[in-house]
Amino acid sequence: MRPTAPGDPATSEQLVLDRIGGPKGFVYSTIPVVVFVTGNLFLPLTATISIAVAVAVAITVFRLLSGERYTSAAGGLVGVAVAAGIVMLTDSAKNYFLVGIWACFAGFILTLVSVLARWPVTGIIWSFLHGGKYRWRGNRAVLRAHTLATLAAATVLGSRFVVQQWLYLADNTSALGLARVAMGMPLSALVILTAVWAFRRSRHHLIAEH
Repeated sequence: MRPTAPGDPATSEQLVLDRIGGPKGFVYSTIPVVVFVTGNLFLPLTATISIAVAVAVAITVFRLLSGERYTSAAGGLVGVAVAAGIVMLTDSAKNYFLVGIWACFAGFILTLVSVLARWPVTGIIWSFLHGGKYRWRGNRAVLRAHTLATLAAATVLGSRFVVQQWLYLADNTSALGLARVAMGMPLSALVILTAVWAFRRSRHHLIAEH
């Protein structure tokens, strides 16, 4: 991967969006959740899991045929398969969300610690995409931007964990599904916009001025 340059259409923020599947990726990831929660209201658990996995497989095939990267397209299927496996082992519908809940907790800890250590995650990602050639932590404006962007991610991840863990302990599977969808794409879009802003400030202060 080559470093981006001013005016380069393959900007670092676009590369990140491509890696996660773009806006469509978030939509695709919510469909199996909606299917699982809806099916759980009317069908036996085994049938619900089977339908959710089948939908995830169909979405993956469609994304691959549409020319998406394998890692982006298959990521959602892996997540659904793991969640379905946990549900089958525990015979509990709410455990479909277990991995996602604790992934949010792990992400919250990682992002928060990175800010406290003055190595915000979004800054590390930006530096990696540019081959580590810029001393981004030495620029106050850039460090501040990445601190705010990473704090936004920490806030979203922390709020997801608190709300969804509370619903998990309350054994409310339907509300868990609603929370996953409601706190999914809208909040992720906010984090991405903040990260894009930090990336652009980094490019302005560290690349465009040289």
